[in-house]
Amino acid sequence: MKFSMIFEAQLVDPTPERERQVIHDCVEQAVLAEEMGFDRIWAVEHHSLTRYAHMSASEIFLTWVAARTSRIRIGHGVVTMPFGYQHPVRVAERAAMLDVLSGGRVDIGAGRGATRQEMSMYGVRPEDTYPQTEEALRIFSSAWKEETFEWHGSIDIGPGAILPRPVQDPHPPLFMACSKHDTLKLAAELGIGALVMGFAGADDVRAMRKVYDEAIATRGAERLVSTGVNDHFSALCPTIVLDDAERALRLGTRGQRFFAESIAHWYGNGPEPTGYADDESADSHVAALARRREELVARLHEANIPARPVDTGTYNAEHAYGSAETAIAYVEQLRRIGVDEVMCLIQMGTVPQEACMETIRQWGEKVIPHFRALEG
Repeated sequence: MKFSMIFEAQLVDPTPERERQVIHDCVEQAVLAEEMGFDRIWAVEHHSLTRYAHMSASEIFLTWVAARTSRIRIGHGVVTMPFGYQHPVRVAERAAMLDVLSGGRVDIGAGRGATRQEMSMYGVRPEDTYPQTEEALRIFSSAWKEETFEWHGSIDIGPGAILPRPVQDPHPPLFMACSKHDTLKLAAELGIGALVMGFAGADDVRAMRKVYDEAIATRGAERLVSTGVNDHFSALCPTIVLDDAERALRLGTRGQRFFAESIAHWYGNGPEPTGYADDESADSHVAALARRREELVARLHEANIPARPVDTGTYNAEHAYGSAETAIAYVEQLRRIGVDEVMCLIQMGTVPQEACMETIRQWGEKVIPHFRALEG
């Protein structure tokens, strides 16, 4: 089982100064992650989602991290693939350049960038996001393997060469952000790894693993995007681990509350998130999460939209918050489910840098070694 971290670059009350600080803080966390034995970092790509994600140019962030590390894998989790955001050839060129500079450490995840805010910034149409994301995956998985490449689909490309060529053969591993069962099935059919939300808890992760495995078992070769098949299942694990377990729970639930309300704001027209008082208890954050979940379920019901775990999971507070023993117990559930990678979400908007750094150390000194020992 692998261990990774994902970065959104979230922050409360953004100013240019705070924004610069949080991005440098994320770099510091990524460098420590390598020292502490993590296998990979992921960086999102979002645009104009104030507070929720200030990670707009993840290829630059990842290059900066790659230059300061030597072993840890460098993952795009994910690149927005619809053509309005960026041409597939540019994705292929940038990723190949980073693969060369990092010594073959790059992973590429695909996403739709489907918030109204992001689409409005780039003139992307909602109906184009699914087909263009899949076409982009096919374009650059082919382009990386061929000395001279051309493509004639919804866009025409080439003939020409993608330079430089990536280090990894046949190309960097491919992934897809999967927030619904339908996208899990699609990832499996395309032969690419799944990056799944784990907020709804272990039972939901178990259900998603089952959907992914069943789709792998029944797929044919006709939809695979590449000969480099990647059946890797990575599940999100929100976590804060400190010697003071009570403080860890308070900081973790407060961070998750900020995360959940940020999602509700940008994806569901909810109010802007706030930072909340430092002395609010974990119980108050848990109660707020439960209340918000009920409000979301009611709103979905009014719109005749079934309330799925992916819709409401961000409001579940039962995660790896507390002591290292608490984290080990939660990860053990994920291990038994068959998760290939535990993707730690530590950098949430209200969590102070010192708590993020201490959490990374606790995982590196206690949690990861526990599971490495089980592997012999």
